[in-house]
Amino acid sequence: MATTPAPPAAKSADPHARSVLLDVPFLRLWAGTTASGLATWALPFVLGLAVLHRDLSAAGLGLVLAARTVGFLAAVTVGGVLADRHSRRAVVLWSALAAAVAAPLLAAGLGRSLLLMTAAAALAGAGQGACRPAFQALTAETVDPGRRQQANAAMTMAVRGSTLAGPALTALLAAFLDVRTLLLGIGLLWLVAALVPGKGQGAVTAADPAAAGPAPRASFRAEFVDGVREARRHPWFLAGLAALVAVIALGYSATSVALPLISRDRYDSEWVLAAAMTAYIVGALGGSLVIARWRPRSQGWAAFAGLAAYGFAPLSLMLPVHPGVVVGAYAVAGIGIELFNVPWFTATQREVAPDRLARVSSLDFLVSYGLAPVGLALIAPAIDVFGVTPVLGACAAACFLVPAAAALVPTARHFGRTVPGAGADTP
Repeated sequence: MATTPAPPAAKSADPHARSVLLDVPFLRLWAGTTASGLATWALPFVLGLAVLHRDLSAAGLGLVLAARTVGFLAAVTVGGVLADRHSRRAVVLWSALAAAVAAPLLAAGLGRSLLLMTAAAALAGAGQGACRPAFQALTAETVDPGRRQQANAAMTMAVRGSTLAGPALTALLAAFLDVRTLLLGIGLLWLVAALVPGKGQGAVTAADPAAAGPAPRASFRAEFVDGVREARRHPWFLAGLAALVAVIALGYSATSVALPLISRDRYDSEWVLAAAMTAYIVGALGGSLVIARWRPRSQGWAAFAGLAAYGFAPLSLMLPVHPGVVVGAYAVAGIGIELFNVPWFTATQREVAPDRLARVSSLDFLVSYGLAPVGLALIAPAIDVFGVTPVLGACAAACFLVPAAAALVPTARHFGRTVPGAGADTP
């Protein structure tokens, strides 16, 4: 199979270009992504309310959420292949519809059948997982290259806003509606995600007759391997995945376990936990606003520096500092994570062959989400054996050092073999 040539470097965004927020096709895609984000973040909160109302046991909650994660991980790779094989819009439609169907099944099983709820949660996770790489590729089809960074910033703002508003909105609605009605509302959000986005127009995929011709379709395994091969063509992408693994599986997992403990034992208050998590989300929203306009000369190095900033979160938990220091560290971590995410998504859309974009994006989601539970499972035993301070110190060091090492990989400086809109990538 011939190697697909790398697409030409994108031109720098014209500061006088029409804002992507004024484009109806993108706004439809943004609305669908926002609806899926609200549905994703609301579900665990609604199921938690079911535990409080004694419609679901704590063990049942863990089983249902685990089934959703398994469904996500099983479907995200399949969704990547399907989104490159067929219409990205069709994959978004059917995967979101699957998640929408899961909502009434969850409502029907609540308090009656844990088996039905578990199966429905797996279906919901599969729908969520299949649509993620398709949404990512559909963004590249909908938005021209010069405005994709602004578009990706708007998308991440939707995700962070959903993280912040989803539980709060659900808590407000819970004062007037029962759990089953809230579950049906989640299904309506997935219907919005399925029906509102329009068709992309930009990229030509291998599924198009003009591109594929009469050649027989390769097997699913062969197409997945082809996606892996495409990812390996980009050293900066592999380096970024390694840095993400370090930050998510070690840094994020460590803080997820340690922050509640330290908030309780050191500060004797739940306020630090709530304030730190809120500061992280608000910082991420601020980072999205900054990176929507900022174009650093060495975008890869700037992105890795932002990712490394997550190390300040575990570092702030190591010593008995003022709680304001912890909250500030989490805000910095939130800003940094979006200074990485937005250029990362934009570079993937720019550098990866268009007919393999969804498969490469699925590898990103698979690694990022797949290793997080492993880190969460190992951090607590490590704290029991070594103590919280050494574990946090090791995780903070990994957050700082691994992105720094990744930044030294060839092509990492600009997230590509050439500077966007300029000459060759020189060290």
